[in-house]
Amino acid sequence: MIKLGVIGFGSRISSIVKAVVAHDPEFHVTGVVDPDERSARKRLPEADRDEVKFYPSLASLVKRGRPDALLIGTRCDLHARYAIAAAKTGLPLFLEKPIATTLRQARGIERAWRDAKSEVVVSFPLRVSHLCEEAKQRIDAGAVGRVEHLLATNYVSYGNVYFDRWYRDYQITGGLFLQKATHDFDYLSYLAGSPIIRVAAMMTQGRIHQDKTLEPSGGNPDVAYYPEIGTPITGMNEDSSSALLEFATGAKGVYTQVFYTRGKAEQRGATLSGLHGTLQFDWYDNNLRVVPHAIDTVPESYQPPEGFEHFGGDAVLAANFSDVVLGKARSRTPIKAGLKSVYACLAARKSAQTGRFVNVEQVTDL
Repeated sequence: MIKLGVIGFGSRISSIVKAVVAHDPEFHVTGVVDPDERSARKRLPEADRDEVKFYPSLASLVKRGRPDALLIGTRCDLHARYAIAAAKTGLPLFLEKPIATTLRQARGIERAWRDAKSEVVVSFPLRVSHLCEEAKQRIDAGAVGRVEHLLATNYVSYGNVYFDRWYRDYQITGGLFLQKATHDFDYLSYLAGSPIIRVAAMMTQGRIHQDKTLEPSGGNPDVAYYPEIGTPITGMNEDSSSALLEFATGAKGVYTQVFYTRGKAEQRGATLSGLHGTLQFDWYDNNLRVVPHAIDTVPESYQPPEGFEHFGGDAVLAANFSDVVLGKARSRTPIKAGLKSVYACLAARKSAQTGRFVNVEQVTDL
């Protein structure tokens, strides 16, 4: 039996645990740190529900529970605190994104994991999804030539969750660059084969989503009202945000995310281009298309199987984490990837707040 210890057993980490167990039934949750034991216990795999023990801290979980690996699924503002503590345990770790919400937290993680004796699998399922992997293979094979430009969009059809659930608390999320774009900046950097080094960003706050307590009499049909979501002055998640990206290779990119999209208007994907061709894909359309720039060349298309969590990425992450724990593989989404993404997201947030280009801090200690 492989014993898993989980810190923060919410819905997201429970889905990852289920995927790990589905991949290898020898994995069992034996210890949990979560203040809401009743809710957490309901989310546990049925085989573990009655046997798992709850602990008051990570230290007690490790000392008394003796897990073989750890998973961190707390709310966002606590990810870094537990990740720093987990580095000292020497245990393999699955870490939810964003791995940090402040520059101080991110630097703390980088220092803590500098000499760590174990690996981290960061929750970046888009990077290892079927479409992204197909795109990476084609780009590496020269389908577009040297990547010169990247265009990515994320029109979120379920954006209300960032205003009508706990995500509405800006002090927890740190804003939607960190909450959402952390995925996209990661896969863009992965496809470009290069870190993001400079960002110019802007955001819109409080035009669409407004605090219900500030609602004017009669309301406004162009506004969606929610309670306790903050204001642009006190801090709040954005209605939409965009960023210009510069990569270390010299390639340039544009990214936009919108949180008031609904229904079939959803989009999430990218267009990458070079001298020799253009590659386009969208996860919701579940399609990839390569258009060579040579005259009279026939475009190619690829469509992976459908019906998987995070477009197939969750199953890949779960299998990779299982293999990392068993010493069979290296992490496909290592802590360095998590840090690269969060540094870029923090730069984007700072740029949007100041109206200036911001250089992205680079990972140096890993």
